[in-house]
Amino acid sequence: MQFSTPIPISKYSNTIDYHSKLVSIGSCFAENIGEKFSYFKFQNTVNPFGIIFNPVSLEKIISRCVSKTYFTENDVFFHNDLWHCYEVHSELSNTDKNELLAQLNNLVDFANKQISEATHVLITLGTSWVYKLKSTNEIVANCHKVPQKEFEKELLSVSEIKQSLQNIISITTSVNSNAKFIFTVSPVRHTKDGFFENNVSKAHLLSAVFKTVNRQPTTANYFPSYEIMMDELRDYRFYANDMLHPSQQAIDFIWIKFFENYVNEKEFQTMQEICNIQKGLQHRPFNPNRPAHQQFLLALNQKITKVKAQFPHITF
Repeated sequence: MQFSTPIPISKYSNTIDYHSKLVSIGSCFAENIGEKFSYFKFQNTVNPFGIIFNPVSLEKIISRCVSKTYFTENDVFFHNDLWHCYEVHSELSNTDKNELLAQLNNLVDFANKQISEATHVLITLGTSWVYKLKSTNEIVANCHKVPQKEFEKELLSVSEIKQSLQNIISITTSVNSNAKFIFTVSPVRHTKDGFFENNVSKAHLLSAVFKTVNRQPTTANYFPSYEIMMDELRDYRFYANDMLHPSQQAIDFIWIKFFENYVNEKEFQTMQEICNIQKGLQHRPFNPNRPAHQQFLLALNQKITKVKAQFPHITF
């Protein structure tokens, strides 16, 4: 008996291996998958500027990093005892303006290098709804709890989103012609926008990605995380307590679907070895001085040495 609707996924032709360099950016789901890559010790950069939900803001920050357009005092503002930047997440906000600018510009240099060297760019889109600052008419990545009266809320059209996605590809490939793009739409529902409005938002994202991938099939690919959550995992037992975000079990399930189809099979054994090492490192003995535990540590260090000999960039 089949008690779910399996989502068919084609094997990805440009598979990921331990020599690949990944950049994962976008919504919180990008961080969920990015954490998996980090756990298995792939070369992976995740959201250097924090979570960004909408495609226009993603395009803007990628463009800034590729062109090395540094942040200036005009790009930051003071609110609620902190200095903020509308282009980045509030986790980067700082009590000191100069420290914030220095951190942001260091991240521009860092992200420029990562994008220039990336073999795969994974982009997770969260929403088509955007907030436009009235004083500048600019779409912001984060409102930083500035009063809502300062913004206009708008829904990006399919054509606007498609243009941003194509611009992201064009901007990135201008400095890195080998980069491949994997798009996905976050399965997290933005119910604060309204249930109907959330569905319209996701539909716009899906339509734009569909057109982008069909236009550039050798460069861009779509991974159906949204469809896996909505159809294959159609049950609230796969949701966190807020009934909106995927549970850890759901994230693990979607990750398995991803690596089975996007990671080169020759790396599966190494992934298992690294998983065993990670579990060993988390082990907490009752008596660390026992000979049995010392033997366990010796065996664990031998496993680490073996992996590092094959992949020197891996650290534990």
